[in-house]
Amino acid sequence: MPLFRNIASMIALLPMIIISLTVFVGCIIYSFIYSLTNSKLIPVTNFVGFDQYERLFKQRKWDVAVENIFIYGFVFTIGCLIIGFLLAVLIDQKIRGESLFRTIFLYPYAMSFVVTGLVWKWVLNPTFGLENSMHMWGFSWFELDWLVNRDLAIYAVCIAAVWQGAGFVMVLMLAGLRGIDEDIWKSLSIEGVAKWKSYLFVILPMLRPMVVTAIVLIAAGVVKVYDLILALTSGGPGYATTTPAMYVMENFFSRANLGQAFAASIIMFISVVCILAPWAFYEFYLRNKYAAN
Repeated sequence: MPLFRNIASMIALLPMIIISLTVFVGCIIYSFIYSLTNSKLIPVTNFVGFDQYERLFKQRKWDVAVENIFIYGFVFTIGCLIIGFLLAVLIDQKIRGESLFRTIFLYPYAMSFVVTGLVWKWVLNPTFGLENSMHMWGFSWFELDWLVNRDLAIYAVCIAAVWQGAGFVMVLMLAGLRGIDEDIWKSLSIEGVAKWKSYLFVILPMLRPMVVTAIVLIAAGVVKVYDLILALTSGGPGYATTTPAMYVMENFFSRANLGQAFAASIIMFISVVCILAPWAFYEFYLRNKYAAN
């Protein structure tokens, strides 16, 4: 029978299915239930309806956190894709010392976000960082006060994140470029197509699987960004660089407000589902359906 044809693989997948249902689905249900309570230091079953959600949307700090995650997500994603692709194109020219450059560009990705945050905290520090070095060299007009500027601090976080993530995107793109058939390059050369047009209008669309993979992995990092901001700005100045993940962690541990933390985490989950579900439906169903027709 077809049902029992792959019984061995089904048995092998059973532990993963059980763990997924228990851990992921179970925790989501648990979080939603207790988001309807006024739990503080420990979970309690004193239900207050959607008061925690109403209180959440009235918080200016939550509004700033949501705005920051959109800014961070856009700049981080676009920056990594553009810089990663350009680095891949550069290395694809068969330059001398290619292995060395690959290592240099990929090395930041091997570090944790905490280390990256500390490194850029030193670089952007006005007292002993890049600004101080420029002043010592005679450029007294140079200012780099992004870490203490409420309007620019989130972009300092974005720069640090792009510096770490661009190398990983470069590796994905380079793998795709090395998989391009040489006949395509010969055809473009015979047609006299400019090199930049070849990469932008012919090669880049062929790298769509790599681009999609990069976007998915980057998006996963965007939603849960916490350690980088904690090491770099600690959410400051004030709460100018707070993100939803930081808001949740702060209410969990610092404020001992579990109900509010659960409500914020459920909103984060719903937001991710609302963004990824339409894309996944198109990518894995509609697109394949149209391709088959």
